Amino acid sequence: MLAALFALTGCEQAMHDMYSQPKYKPLEPSPLFADGNSARTPPPGSVPMAQGAAADTASGRHGQIALPSDPGPALPLDAQGRNLVQGEVGERRYANPLPLTLALLQRGRQRFDIYCAPCHGRSGNGDGMIVRRGFPAPPSYHTERLRNAPDSHFYQVITHGYGVMYPYADRLSPHDRWAIVAYVRALQLSQHAPRDRLAPQDLARLPGPPAKDAGAHR
Repeated sequence: MLAALFALTGCEQAMHDMYSQPKYKPLEPSPLFADGNSARTPPPGSVPMAQGAAADTASGRHGQIALPSDPGPALPLDAQGRNLVQGEVGERRYANPLPLTLALLQRGRQRFDIYCAPCHGRSGNGDGMIVRRGFPAPPSYHTERLRNAPDSHFYQVITHGYGVMYPYADRLSPHDRWAIVAYVRALQLSQHAPRDRLAPQDLARLPGPPAKDAGAHR
């Protein structure tokens, strides 16, 4: 019985060592490497776990719903999403380099509904389901500031995050980020379309100007 008691004590110690294994925390220094950092650069060609086929299984609906196909990048893009064919087009202010097509907008809507709508809302008003449950509300896409912001602003925010928004560079390819930007522009246009760009049948459905109050001019 005494031998069994010592054996059980050893098992408990082994389990404790498994629970409290030596490890490096994020950004913790290490003397093992010449640069003094414990974090190492990923090998070339490695893919983050949140990107690619692995990301499609997170919702539990992989293979159950038909998604718009990804037509792939129409132009070669650098790490900042700029068009390598046209070269450098500015420090941060540059336009979407991908041609605006229905396929691009469909892809952007599908990606937007997954990654953006929970906070920004389906219409971009900043009232998504997470916000309704107490999360800080993002600004509406329909404010004058964001309507006048360059395409690159939205691309950079998606890539690097902003405020409490998490960066999505490891979840969305450069092509998908630009697809979302194109869809955001479509949402903005849906709320602020110029009258001279509307068809006659659409103009007929708009309410007329408010009637003037005759008593105010007496």
